[in-house]
Amino acid sequence: MYKLFFKRILDFCMALIGFIILMPAFIIITIYLLFSNKGKPFFYQKRPGKNERIFSIIKFKSMNDKKDIDGNLLPYEKRITKTGAFIRKYSLDEIPQLINVIKGDMSLVGPRPLLIEYLSLYNEEQKIRHNVKPGITGWAQVNGRNTISWEQKFLLDTWYVKHITFILDCKIFLMTIKKVIKKDGVNSSDNLNMPLFTGNN
Repeated sequence: MYKLFFKRILDFCMALIGFIILMPAFIIITIYLLFSNKGKPFFYQKRPGKNERIFSIIKFKSMNDKKDIDGNLLPYEKRITKTGAFIRKYSLDEIPQLINVIKGDMSLVGPRPLLIEYLSLYNEEQKIRHNVKPGITGWAQVNGRNTISWEQKFLLDTWYVKHITFILDCKIFLMTIKKVIKKDGVNSSDNLNMPLFTGNN
């Protein structure tokens, strides 16, 4: 009953309350990034959601769009801005995703939405992660996030999908708050993103 009905109600109510509480920070960061990112405070990207339905995830823009001479985007560490590094450090770049939760694209807790390009690379077990809505935080995020392998991350994601309960969601939510405050496991490195998933070997 919780997974099918109450989870969505709780998501909507908590996301709406959270967005209202964080509105001052949202406005300040938006205005600052509006100027520092030349009119582009937000980052939009297509991601697969529940049942692989595609939606646009919203985040604060933490990187510039600089490219090399061939027109390819420069590596992460060369595009991250000082402001971007700060808002990522404290997970402030995730605030706009509360809008995704309010709209119903995402949940507060669930497997993180990954790139569309990965859809064809999953095995049957890994595809289970798309049986529920993706989350702002999840079981894999509070158990290592970028410090664990893709295999471990998918195992944690599928375990969560098979064991969703209100108590588990509360546990993950509280663990997330603790990790954000301690800045523990938020990123494996200030200059390194998770390597791209290339499939199961």
